[in-house]
Amino acid sequence: MNDTPHTPAQNDQQAKSYRIQAIRNSNSYRQAHTDPDFMGRKELRPVRLQLELLKPELIQEEQGVRSTVVVFGGTRVIEKPDAERKLAAAKQALEAAPNDPDKQRDVRIAENVLKKAGYYDEAREFGRIVSGSCQIDRTCDYVICTGGGPGIMEAANRGAFDVGAKSIGLNITLPFEQEPNSYITPALCFEFKYFAIRKMHFLMRAKAMIAFPGGFGTMDELFEALTLIQTKRMQPIPVILFGKDYWSRLVNWDLFVEEGTISPEDLELISYAETAEECWEIIKDFYKDRAGEQLPRGQ
Repeated sequence: MNDTPHTPAQNDQQAKSYRIQAIRNSNSYRQAHTDPDFMGRKELRPVRLQLELLKPELIQEEQGVRSTVVVFGGTRVIEKPDAERKLAAAKQALEAAPNDPDKQRDVRIAENVLKKAGYYDEAREFGRIVSGSCQIDRTCDYVICTGGGPGIMEAANRGAFDVGAKSIGLNITLPFEQEPNSYITPALCFEFKYFAIRKMHFLMRAKAMIAFPGGFGTMDELFEALTLIQTKRMQPIPVILFGKDYWSRLVNWDLFVEEGTISPEDLELISYAETAEECWEIIKDFYKDRAGEQLPRGQ
């Protein structure tokens, strides 16, 4: 064991090393953009908003994405085999407690989910048709863009995947665990913190918006787009509701007019489709006389 005492110079050098190390370990010494504690401060929210707008914009430009077709729809609209399994499980649970009103409701809901299973197939087919028709010779027009989740969103991304085309997923950070669907092009899958910036990216390149049966999220995005078009804050695009029966029962559109809260011509902003092919024809018809139109930028 070496008990040789340090000289004053050695002690000074050691003390200096400790001080330098303390400086290097301090958060204040980190460069601002590499300091997650600093970047996470509430005062930095405007910077985070700017970065969240800019990053997906730059990446989409690098990937050659010139225009998109946005597809919304319920996360709980699933493929038929999965819906059949859920219904069987609900019926089995009801058999054990036939008078339980919650289990009776679960069976009704499962039956309705099964009825909507065909929409998954149509969303997937729509993704195939649009991507296969527009992403030719490495061009990236009419790229399928979804919220990045399961259900209808997965189906639309999957349709693009089926034909080897690019597609976009705009995922959002939520309190409960969730992940993007696996059919999104990895280089075009983004995770957002702020719903407002995500909304902008949905519409900045959008050439059409398709709303399949869905819940609050689908309604939110639908009315956001209709409001922007109605108030002429963005160029008009086709807004297509897939499944007229669902949407007519869910929203009394004529009541808006009768109550004087919208104009009769505002209803012309909405079209309906029942098949992927019909949906694509509506989009093509909308643009057939607009060859020189600039892309809508949502601003």
